[in-house]
Amino acid sequence: MITLILFGPPGSGKGTQAVNLVEKYGLLHISTGDLFRYEMKNDTPLGLEAKSYIKKGELVPDSVTIGMLKNKMDANKDVKGYILDGFPRTVPQAKALDELLNVTALVALDVPDEILIERLKGRAETSGRADDADVDIIKNRIEVYKTQTSPVADFYSQSNKTTFVDGVGTVEEISNRLFDVIDTHIG
Repeated sequence: MITLILFGPPGSGKGTQAVNLVEKYGLLHISTGDLFRYEMKNDTPLGLEAKSYIKKGELVPDSVTIGMLKNKMDANKDVKGYILDGFPRTVPQAKALDELLNVTALVALDVPDEILIERLKGRAETSGRADDADVDIIKNRIEVYKTQTSPVADFYSQSNKTTFVDGVGTVEEISNRLFDVIDTHIG
């Protein structure tokens, strides 16, 4: 079974590229944001637990997120594999994920900060997301990614599972770079 972590800072194109990877490889795209919304909307036991933390302004424990991920995987056992988007965000989450399954590869989209800022400002015009419209918020999100999330790539580098892909160019050019890297890992 293939498990890919699609990785990169906000605005790097993970969501756009996930669609192309799903289409080419027949993998199930799992977004932790979507998982949280589904579990909480449907008042599942894990969704209720997540709500209890969120109501108090606390972070949802990794064990709850991993539980949601496991439920999604258990409900979709007949797929060729998974593309994880938005998880893991920290090294402890990566370690917890490794206890659940074997990660095939982490593929990180590498995009300069100034391009990320321009992409997110452009996305704000179509999505209406307030966090994409404010340059100070965008810069903070990029900094949080660098300090808290990017160490996950280093973690997977220790087992030679991390590959950086140039995330600048047309959607098709970036997709082709990703395809080349993934074909090397699973081909």
